[in-house]
Amino acid sequence: MISRHSFRLAMPDSSHSFSPNLVPRDGEARVWRGFVPERDAQHCFDVLRVELAWHAEHISMYGRSIAVPRLVAWYGDADAVYTYSGVTHAPLPWHPLLLQLRDRISAVVHAHFNSVLANLYRNGADSMGWHADKEPELGPEPVIASLSFGATRVFKLQHNKTKQRVDVALASGDLLLMAGVLQRCWRHSLPKTTVAVGERINLTYRFIQRT
Repeated sequence: MISRHSFRLAMPDSSHSFSPNLVPRDGEARVWRGFVPERDAQHCFDVLRVELAWHAEHISMYGRSIAVPRLVAWYGDADAVYTYSGVTHAPLPWHPLLLQLRDRISAVVHAHFNSVLANLYRNGADSMGWHADKEPELGPEPVIASLSFGATRVFKLQHNKTKQRVDVALASGDLLLMAGVLQRCWRHSLPKTTVAVGERINLTYRFIQRT
């Protein structure tokens, strides 16, 4: 087994790149299939599953404390503090593998990221409800890079006005890039599924603006 201390990601396959825009209007959503090659993707899953500080959290919704149906971990620069759904996240120091992945993504999307929210979906009952990443500290047109490892799950987008939906199956190693006005005009979710699925880790890299 390759030690995480000596592990170096393989370069993305030069014959692949981001797909055409998946949404017809109001923002960008593009997928790079196999951005992290299969063997490396499994290694990333194994390391992150064991070494990240996964924890359960509760959010405030309609005046009540609601358990989030997944485990989370927040890493980044010391001042990349992020608040959503009534919860303030002070980042843990960067894990070396999270930094490797961030730098590899930044090199192809030409954007800087100072933080990452990691989500662990333990089975098909774990999910993410409809929402948009439009908190003020993300800026008006945030660039968000979402990298998946483990089980394939269906990511859904829905336009706020037309209600048009776009479904994207994200497999291990796939990179989803969201940019432009997408967060203002579309919501997204990862719904529950009754199909038996294994664990999935999702890393959403973003840039938190200093206030």
